Amino acid sequence: MAHSSTPADQPACDGTDESGLLPAELRAWMQLLAAAGAIEQRLRSQVKDTLGVSHDEFLVLCLLADQPGAALRMSRIAEMLGRPKTRLTYQIACLHHADLVTRRSVCGDKRGIEVALTEKGRRLLREVSPTLAETVTEAVRHMIDHRQCETLRGLLPGAAE
Repeated sequence: MAHSSTPADQPACDGTDESGLLPAELRAWMQLLAAAGAIEQRLRSQVKDTLGVSHDEFLVLCLLADQPGAALRMSRIAEMLGRPKTRLTYQIACLHHADLVTRRSVCGDKRGIEVALTEKGRRLLREVSPTLAETVTEAVRHMIDHRQCETLRGLLPGAAE
């Protein structure tokens, strides 16, 4: 029995380019997901250390900070993040307990809840955002090479260089 350095559950790499198996859009999407996952991993501990919240709670804060209006409905936040409403309810409760967001009923809708950043939440995001943005930039530089950049541009036909 011949010994191989390639594990039995992995195909041997023969150096051939099999990029033709996937359409460019699907290949770009998969690379985007991989890059996003790697960036998220780098951010997780830094978000916890600097903000004292989970990564998912951080995403809620970012959504609220980036909205032109003062508040977002919880149902809209759940939709934008692709999260179950029950999970979001817990996250909002944690953020509310930390005095980073406020919750209030939507006028005329007994079930609707709007969430907004508190001044403490805004101040904290202003303080830590530059550091977190640098983490994202460094992660992108580390994770995405020139060829992958070209592939990702395939998701944005006609986008400027």
